[in-house]
Amino acid sequence: MAVSNGAANGEAASLNHVTSQLQTLGISDLPKPKGINLYPQLNPVDVYRSIIIDKLHEITGAEVPIIDNAVQWTQDLKHGDLVLPVPALRLKGKKPDELALEIAEKFDSPLLEKPTADKTFVRFFFKPEPLAKLVIPAIHRLKSNFGWNSNLGLEDPSNPNSRRKKVIVEYSSPNIAKEFHTGHLRSTIIGGFLIKLYQRAGWETVSMNYLGDWGKQYGVLSEGFEKYGNEESLLKDPVKHLNDVYVKINRDNSEEQKPVKAITEKKEELEKKKNPPKPKKPAKGKEAEAPPENKWTDEDEQNLQKINAELEEVQQQLANKPSIDERARRFFKRMVDGDKQALANWQRFRDLSIEAYKEMYARLNIHFEDYSGESTVKEDDMETAAKVLQEKNISEDSKGAVIVDLSKHGHPTLGKTLVKKRDGTSLYLTRDIAANFERYEKYHFDQMIYVIASQQDVHVKQFFTILSLMGAPYSDIVAKCKHISFGMVKDPKGQTMSTRKGTVISLADSLDGVKDYMHDVMRKNQEKYEQVQDPEATADTLAISSIMVQDYSGKMVNGYNFDMAKMTSFEGDTGPYLQYSHARLCSIKRKAIVSEEEMLNADLSLITAKEGVQLIRSLAQWPDVFLNTYKTSEPVTVLTYLFKMTHLLSSCYDAIDRNNKNAKTLSVMYAESPEKKVALMAMYEAARIVLNNGMQLLGLTPVERM
Repeated sequence: MAVSNGAANGEAASLNHVTSQLQTLGISDLPKPKGINLYPQLNPVDVYRSIIIDKLHEITGAEVPIIDNAVQWTQDLKHGDLVLPVPALRLKGKKPDELALEIAEKFDSPLLEKPTADKTFVRFFFKPEPLAKLVIPAIHRLKSNFGWNSNLGLEDPSNPNSRRKKVIVEYSSPNIAKEFHTGHLRSTIIGGFLIKLYQRAGWETVSMNYLGDWGKQYGVLSEGFEKYGNEESLLKDPVKHLNDVYVKINRDNSEEQKPVKAITEKKEELEKKKNPPKPKKPAKGKEAEAPPENKWTDEDEQNLQKINAELEEVQQQLANKPSIDERARRFFKRMVDGDKQALANWQRFRDLSIEAYKEMYARLNIHFEDYSGESTVKEDDMETAAKVLQEKNISEDSKGAVIVDLSKHGHPTLGKTLVKKRDGTSLYLTRDIAANFERYEKYHFDQMIYVIASQQDVHVKQFFTILSLMGAPYSDIVAKCKHISFGMVKDPKGQTMSTRKGTVISLADSLDGVKDYMHDVMRKNQEKYEQVQDPEATADTLAISSIMVQDYSGKMVNGYNFDMAKMTSFEGDTGPYLQYSHARLCSIKRKAIVSEEEMLNADLSLITAKEGVQLIRSLAQWPDVFLNTYKTSEPVTVLTYLFKMTHLLSSCYDAIDRNNKNAKTLSVMYAESPEKKVALMAMYEAARIVLNNGMQLLGLTPVERM
């Protein structure tokens, strides 16, 4: 997302404002430390960075890039607006605590308080009045672009004319004909967040949905539809109906496979006895307590042979029947062989599923440029990949199948993985390898991000490792690839959900349930309810915010339980609380009737209450929060900041005059002068802009009334 003309004009105006504001403070020229990229026109804190880095270079002689990396933003403002861990300067000759004291003593700037030396840390606190005069107007000028830095997506960030980099994010990727459930939610909203993050960092983005649309399960589904399908139900709600059909036929299949399962369990038990895991060496002095050795007898061997024969007989009976599993296997083989009737059936299910998914994605504010899938991968590219694996001795034959034993290639923890089945059909891995190559050929991306659940961590590691072993061009392409792993969404009791078993929670049903709840809450205040333009749509927006904020509330690697009671609460750090905070700021703006021009020219020196000062310090952090999030890809960084900022906002509403406890010193409506009212409105509108920007980055749609 390149910077729009409006944003570029805002940047220029903001830089002019920075220059003129600094001149009133006795700073004629802002230092421009060499060898680093700072953007004072986009990030007011970079004004302070340039001064601090310049002064630290002068005092210590440390190299500018090292100082730049050492000076850090703080998540807790009580530790300073910026902090320097002195050892990070990597200077020899002076003890870090002594150097900290020296820096604090020698440092001086009209923009900053005298720094404090805290052991080996130097803490920098910005003076409130200059900060307000730099931050609030910058937010008003940049508006919806405040916080972002489109220079990050340039091949050379120091050259605005250099090429913009391209990133593909593959996410969501449901299996067609299966209902979109809460388990799909994480990949979908994490991927959507990453797209928005990279767009705001100036990258060209491709949003890709790689559908699970190939494999034996479509043979199973075809069998199910033949037995349980209904045309009317299919056209009314295709995904829900096909999902119901899939669950029913899988239950039938499980029942049919029970004899095989029982015999297989007996076989595995005997094989474990025949080849037991190596026993742990007993602790010294406890040798006598070691369990007796479980000897393998001739009778055991006879039993194993008997069970193997039984298993073979039962499997043959099911194949002759033929069983659901066998019919599904044969159907998929017809698909692979290009049978028109089999493919027509599959294509219909695929098309209907995609149309239904698009409705759900629109509801979640998600859009895809590329709907690909396992079925779209070219056979020629898979064959070429298989040939490279064979020629480089990466793959090997194993009882008619083709495998890769990564332990033989220096990766003992990754074990063996199947590349091709005995019947010649390719597996996910073969398709993934070919798909990776095809994407690069089509898009020539600089980065490719796979958003895949932690359950598939081993598969992704095997996939990336095999690509690395294959050499150019495969190894060159995978070097540009990255895996974002995330924990699973479980049901409210912490149980894993399964489509096959029918234990998933439908996302559509969940959204509808939360929407109805939110609608009921809104109705409780009839006066406000009547002012909402579209109550149904607003309730749906609140529902989506509730669900998405719960998902973002922890690090991506952590799973969570899908808890509707918790997510819909207006108490604590929830989606409804963020929406309420935004709606309240909109209400203040509507009632105040202060123009944008007045706010741009506000006398911000009138904001002296500590609560207002703290809020402005927090607003100044937003561009750094975005930059840190760009580095970590963690949406919880944004969410944590927004909750901290809105808590400070609440403190402003409740702030009272120390001399008159009945007077709310930061109230717009009861301001003691027109000038104070304008200044406060400028601050609250800046807070609304930042909150709005943060919510939009997370994929939330901020409401103005609720």
